Amino acid sequence: MNSHGQDEQRVVWAVVATGIGPLFLATTEEGLVNVVFHATDAVRDKALERLASRLGSEPVEAPGSPLLAEAIRQVEAYFAGERQGFELPLDWSLISGFNRQVLRELASGVAYGQVVGYGDLAGRVGQPGAAQAVGVAMGSNPLPVVVPCHRVVESDGGIGGFGGGLETKRKLLALEGVLPEPLF
Repeated sequence: MNSHGQDEQRVVWAVVATGIGPLFLATTEEGLVNVVFHATDAVRDKALERLASRLGSEPVEAPGSPLLAEAIRQVEAYFAGERQGFELPLDWSLISGFNRQVLRELASGVAYGQVVGYGDLAGRVGQPGAAQAVGVAMGSNPLPVVVPCHRVVESDGGIGGFGGGLETKRKLLALEGVLPEPLF
């Protein structure tokens, strides 16, 4: 246990170049625990501080660690158009309650190339009036891309919001064939 009374677990991380910019990936013994967009040095450092605080140990850069190396391989294959889904164990410890329930449903129930409305996703978890709460869950997703919050859109056809920025959401949806490729 650490000084905060938390069990310490080994956290390893790497930054991967992708078609939407650098992604920060981190794993624990349980699975992939965090994906962060736009992983500049400052963003990476903030993610590392947050993980150390939440998980009770200092993350270590170790791209060759087996689970992290597999996550990197699958992310690279996804962005190369060679993979449509992820087959990785996920560590859900950074999220709980309704948000975890919604994200688990999203991960298992909305396939590559499909989209779902915020309200529809709320209904799938038995909370049909909770579209705004689903939006909050999407914004708190610690595993974007792998848990595909970019596939959640507005019921009127609007793209909706996105923690990684709307341009990133458009690129991910274009990669999956939901939207046309941007012209520039």
